[in-house]
Amino acid sequence: MSRTADIELVFEHAVTVAAVVGALAGERWSLQEPLGVSYMVNSDGLYNWQSAPTDQVTRVLALVDSPDNVHHHVGVCIYSSAAKTGGQLLFHAGRSHCSFIPTIDRRGLSGASELTDTAWYLNKLVPPLLSIGLTGYEARDFAD
Repeated sequence: MSRTADIELVFEHAVTVAAVVGALAGERWSLQEPLGVSYMVNSDGLYNWQSAPTDQVTRVLALVDSPDNVHHHVGVCIYSSAAKTGGQLLFHAGRSHCSFIPTIDRRGLSGASELTDTAWYLNKLVPPLLSIGLTGYEARDFAD
């Protein structure tokens, strides 16, 4: 049996990927993860993730924040080198909602490692996102 965990984030207005990544930088999150920089633009109904060298962060942010892509789902991976964990940030069309899915070295609960330590992720994600209009969240961890 596998598990899925995610945190749905809701903003009072549309946000850019760059604004979210910038806000999270204060908690030491970065687009630079162990495989480089990973991103996705779902313009064709497929979630085809791409990778780029770490010196291409500006280009990747320009692509995912392009006005041409505002009606498509886009995503980037974020990573905390200090905590050695990260995951996917998926931005829904319109950009007032996004999802965080801990896919890179997911932190498990102490004493129940098969469950995700969603409280840890919430403490690292929610406070900095309040400054750019976060109004709510929903965290889930469930068996598939």
